[in-house]
Amino acid sequence: MDTIPRRVLRQAAEQPSTIAYQAKVEGRWQPTTWRTYVEQIRTAARALIALGVPAGGRISILGFNRPEWVILDHAAMMAGGAPAGIYTTCSPEEVAYIIHHSESSVVLVESSAQLAKIKAQRANLPLLRWIVMMNSPEAAGATGSDVLTWGDFLAKAEDVPEAELDHRLDKIEQDALATLIYTSGTTGPPKAVMLSHANLAWTANLLCDIAGWPSGGVSLSYLPLSHIAEQMATLHVPATAGSTVYFAESIEKLADNLKEARPTAFFGVPRIWEKFHAGLAAKLGEATGVKKQLASWARSVCARVNAHRDRGEPIPKVLELQYRLAVKLVISKVKLALGLDRATQLYSGAAPIAPDVLEFLASLDIQIMEIYGQSEDCGPTSCNLPGKTKIGTVGPALPGIEVTLASDGEILVRGPHVFLGYLKEPEATAEALVDGWLHTGDLGAFDHEGFLSITGRKKEIIITAGGKNIAPKNIEALIKGSPLVSEAVVIGDRRKYLTALVTLDEAATKSISPDEIRTQIQRTIDAANETLARVEQIKKFAILPEQFGIASGELTPTLKIKRKIVAEKFARQIEEMYVDEA
Repeated sequence: MDTIPRRVLRQAAEQPSTIAYQAKVEGRWQPTTWRTYVEQIRTAARALIALGVPAGGRISILGFNRPEWVILDHAAMMAGGAPAGIYTTCSPEEVAYIIHHSESSVVLVESSAQLAKIKAQRANLPLLRWIVMMNSPEAAGATGSDVLTWGDFLAKAEDVPEAELDHRLDKIEQDALATLIYTSGTTGPPKAVMLSHANLAWTANLLCDIAGWPSGGVSLSYLPLSHIAEQMATLHVPATAGSTVYFAESIEKLADNLKEARPTAFFGVPRIWEKFHAGLAAKLGEATGVKKQLASWARSVCARVNAHRDRGEPIPKVLELQYRLAVKLVISKVKLALGLDRATQLYSGAAPIAPDVLEFLASLDIQIMEIYGQSEDCGPTSCNLPGKTKIGTVGPALPGIEVTLASDGEILVRGPHVFLGYLKEPEATAEALVDGWLHTGDLGAFDHEGFLSITGRKKEIIITAGGKNIAPKNIEALIKGSPLVSEAVVIGDRRKYLTALVTLDEAATKSISPDEIRTQIQRTIDAANETLARVEQIKKFAILPEQFGIASGELTPTLKIKRKIVAEKFARQIEEMYVDEA
């Protein structure tokens, strides 16, 4: 059977001395080969069997991206079970919900703080038998009759022969459950997306094919591993391509780790690219004289080169010479300073990104491909590709995937990567899967060349007092085009006109007066309104006194906005914008 566990074993057999991953230990990057990696995975798989995890059993993982995270994830699949990742930002109640809902008998935890979340809900977890601590300083001192250190956990493998694990591995069916991905839960409790071994293997092949992922590729693992995108980048694609993963120390050290790892492929959510944009724009704004002129010229050259590349057109010889000079004098220095000097595959996904951010970065030869998908289809549905890119779209449907639109504009997807259904939720499964088609809940439109644009989400549609249906996402993206705005939420359900709540980028607004901030945001909104139909235009906006946060409840762990919570929490500011509505 061609499964991810089998591919992991194959990498160890074919390139045992090649580096599988690098992690920092006492301030230095320590490499681990594929041979050692597979030994770690097999030992952990045998330890799970020793702890009583049956074929088809589930385990949960709670922690930041670390080798133990992926070792146990692979081990659970290799032993015929299924892992379920939990976001580190989840509350004790949310952590307990996932452990109980997935019926996990073992949970891997990174720190004493995360252990405390489980202990607080221990009475509500009758199926949980063991808590295993990652081998981290934050886990030191964790105790309990049901708590095992990483070393003690691995020692349990001694009681299980290798042949028993091999027997489990041989029994794995491709259509069997391989992993559970819990959705972010914008409108209620998260649902458990069931992905099969065939789903994961097919999708990993697809991603390697479209990117031409080389065996010597390098990636940096930093986004939550409980998200399907990071699992593809950190677990499934490396197992397929034999590439190397660096584990970031933390989100705060991402910039430093990027320079050290120098990845060949890098996936970022829009907020990451927006921070690149803001930082580079500020730096370029400080340039004067000849340096300013040189940077402006180099950006103009790269913008023209990448416009040709997007269309798959040959670059004129004179422009090619100018480009080489621009790279030598300016661009190479910028990329090296960011840690992107080796990157050939740059992606943005999980949420809309403003076209001007992509255009700005492309002018510095940082060409980002926007990708679209969801957990229910293992991540990818459509993607902009080299020679086939249109900024402002999410590209054409990927090879082997069928994408069409329902009569109301909902995006429907069919292919070998579409999930098995939602665990324990037959009604939600029947609603999402109809005759083999995944009903995504997203609204879209195709242009005449087959490029897909996301126009909104069905459940987020605003119906105005005049009965007009308006998708807020693209309007919000236009407002976020202002470097001063960190988040924007369009309001207007059952109202006569639309308004917006905005939060400020603290770094960008630090030295600007409140009046100037309002003036600049108003200019951005005015420019956006010129491109919008009258009913879509923003009439007023309010600046909120605080940032949206996961802990404060406005954002999901994947940074999606919980609109209902925002509307309830900031009801006063909303009503003030409609005082003259009557």
